[in-house]
Amino acid sequence: QVQLAESGGGLVQAGGSLRLSCAASGRTFSRYTMGWFRQAPGKEREFVAFIGWSGGNAFYAESVKGRFTISRDNDKSTLYLQMNSLKPEDTAVYYCAADEEPQLSMWPRDYDYWGQGTQVTVSS
Repeated sequence: QVQLAESGGGLVQAGGSLRLSCAASGRTFSRYTMGWFRQAPGKEREFVAFIGWSGGNAFYAESVKGRFTISRDNDKSTLYLQMNSLKPEDTAVYYCAADEEPQLSMWPRDYDYWGQGTQVTVSS
């Protein structure tokens, strides 16, 4: 198993930036495909981005493409999400997730392990 813990959320004005981190512990971090998801109040959890085990094959939701960047440091067992040009509609709880299978999925059901989430609030 792997344990995940997100950090870096907070309150930011529209147009600002935040960098989320997801620290992993337990099994070897580099074996997992990693993803970021978010959930706003009253809405379903939605895909934000995923990244392959080696740091390649990054893919983004259309709503964040060009503004967010997913990356990972396998030596530090940490996943990142750099968020720029934030909009009020980006407000949500952000979760990192790990998938034991190298399937590069956009679907939450395909991920095996989840962090507790970190709140991101973007004010207008």
